Amino acid sequence: MISRSDKKEKIVIVVGARPNIMKAAPLMRELIASRHFTPVLIHTGQHYDMKMSDVFFKDLNLQKPNVCLGIAYGTHAEQTGKVMIALESELVHKKPKLVMVVGDVNSTLASALTAKKLQIPLAHVEAGLRSYDKTMPEEVNRVLTDHISDYLFVTEKSGMMNLRKEGINVKKTYLVGNTMIDTLRGNLLAIKRIKVRKKFGLEMKGYAVLTLHRPANVDSKKNFRSILKALATIQKELPIIFPVHPRTLKQIKALGLKRAFQHMKNMVLIEPLGYLEFTSLVSEARMVLTDSGGLQEETTELNIPCVTMLETTERPITIKQGTNVIAGNDANKIIYKARKILSSKTRKKAVIQYWDGKAAKRIVKILENEKNINRHTNL
Repeated sequence: MISRSDKKEKIVIVVGARPNIMKAAPLMRELIASRHFTPVLIHTGQHYDMKMSDVFFKDLNLQKPNVCLGIAYGTHAEQTGKVMIALESELVHKKPKLVMVVGDVNSTLASALTAKKLQIPLAHVEAGLRSYDKTMPEEVNRVLTDHISDYLFVTEKSGMMNLRKEGINVKKTYLVGNTMIDTLRGNLLAIKRIKVRKKFGLEMKGYAVLTLHRPANVDSKKNFRSILKALATIQKELPIIFPVHPRTLKQIKALGLKRAFQHMKNMVLIEPLGYLEFTSLVSEARMVLTDSGGLQEETTELNIPCVTMLETTERPITIKQGTNVIAGNDANKIIYKARKILSSKTRKKAVIQYWDGKAAKRIVKILENEKNINRHTNL
């Protein structure tokens, strides 16, 4: 006798970095609850260690990956090639009805290419985002993944417009909302309860949170020094707490920048935090200084002012809502934007269509309504 679960169709979700886990978590829950699908979670290993990934599974009450491919650090080409080789055998063995990729990291593109080469239908969660800066590896990953996907699940209206302009069939695109916001909303009570700032002696709205990891910022000594010049000024006016990404820590040492941090008395460097602790820290901050894409969205939902240290953003809705400003890595611009936030009053809470905690439900509903997923492969 075949059990009910055996009749369900497999959907493989591939993750490779911490933001992917946050976006995949609500999808996993909805697929598990579905009568039609069985999810299989594969972690490529792009960022896989206790501090950077395992604690996120625990915080989000998410099962450990069914498979970890063990592809760690390397060049963009090395990561992409290794993921494709390792993932191919897993997909051939598991024979899923659909492969779902999230975000824009190297694992996203590698998994998308592998699925398409095997003629397995492909869904991209967080499709349509564009910075129009091809020097960003993530932009290349986004564009290529979108153009080979069969289902494109979009977080905001600008994404739908971008896909239309690029000639992608509108029948494949769905404005569903943001699964990262699903995760944030679903954990708000726990986030508010833990009060992580108190562990570091910080006052409510009395500090800034810093994150920094993009190659454009931390691989260039010139750019990194420029950012540090700005931080040296800002920390005199507002304490800064900095959970340091392992890659950034490596670059601080390699570029000989440890001394610069030692001179900043109000800059507190700490190890990476889990999802709940980090988001708690962000939720009670006066502002955030970052080069993270996802954090631009989370601060918008939390109504925390954000200074983005990139030249462009693929998340224009955050600029439109007034919660996020672009400063690049120019020291004077960063200082100016930060001071403007410090002198401003509390702004109106952002309201964005479909950022309501139900994006994953919409995605699974769309898939459930498909009589035959395979028909989308030729759209």
